[in-house]
Amino acid sequence: METRKVQVTGGSTYTVSLPKDWATANDVSAGSVVEFHAESDSLLLSPKTADERSEGTLDVTGLEGDQLTRAVMTMYVSGFDIITLETPRVEAKQRRTIRQATQGLVGLEVIEETSERVVLQDLLDSSELSVHNAITRMRLVALTMLSDAVDALVENDDNLASDVMERDDDVDRLWYMISRVFRTVLRDPTAASHIGLPRVTCFDYQSSARQLERIADHATKIAEFSLEIGEVDDEIAQGLYDLREDALAVPETAMDALLEDDPETATELANEARKQIRPIDDRAREVDDRIHQMDSQTAQVLGLVVDSLSRTADYGGNIAESALQKAAPRP
Repeated sequence: METRKVQVTGGSTYTVSLPKDWATANDVSAGSVVEFHAESDSLLLSPKTADERSEGTLDVTGLEGDQLTRAVMTMYVSGFDIITLETPRVEAKQRRTIRQATQGLVGLEVIEETSERVVLQDLLDSSELSVHNAITRMRLVALTMLSDAVDALVENDDNLASDVMERDDDVDRLWYMISRVFRTVLRDPTAASHIGLPRVTCFDYQSSARQLERIADHATKIAEFSLEIGEVDDEIAQGLYDLREDALAVPETAMDALLEDDPETATELANEARKQIRPIDDRAREVDDRIHQMDSQTAQVLGLVVDSLSRTADYGGNIAESALQKAAPRP
């Protein structure tokens, strides 16, 4: 760490010199333009570039299916605005996979295709993306998915189960978008000012979005289980309904805490959410005891459903922890 003494020039202007090593490494010289970004009591400085769109190139030779899909998503989440996927010859199967992956990512479009490359571009500016709205939408979709998944299981509704599984794509799309914005904010202070949220808050939102994404995954798992078994005993069904309501109350309360602006109210809500977890564990064990009296195959499936509901409460507890950190005084 280096220190510099602040000086006054012209009687009213504060000046400070830049470390030479840093300036050289970032191509800053006499006449260069730099940007200042204020964050509470900190002032961040970065060189201003003429082209603010970042470009990345990836060799996708031999990649196909899930590997190619993950490659596209990784480049997107990493924050590249223009993504070039290169290979000596782009196969038709690869083109289809790339298009499908692109459709699952907010703002990303195919802008160029040749025999040797496919170029993707993010057409949305970071200032147009609201992380707050995205996580609010994630909350609604993920928790509704879990509620409907239990309904599909108990009511043996295959159509509702299929609908739940389809909605998981919406949650994943929002999750990737929030992750992309978060990584962009870490790398570029300008993005934080455009979004209008402190970088610490972006971290809290990204951490909580991860928990909502996991809840949606468990909802999908329950929906898949509902296709494997038939009718559920009324007593077991009621136990699952009660456990579902208790489990959903934790992330609901925790999200209220996370989105609350008043620190005192946020802390009260977060602690309330955390207190709700222990009774849910007890209820889960009670339902498990009833399930174990059923035939082994059904008992195994329903036991996994109970586990998913219990984990939902745990994920809500993680969101509550993020809410407490967000509400805590800044050091």
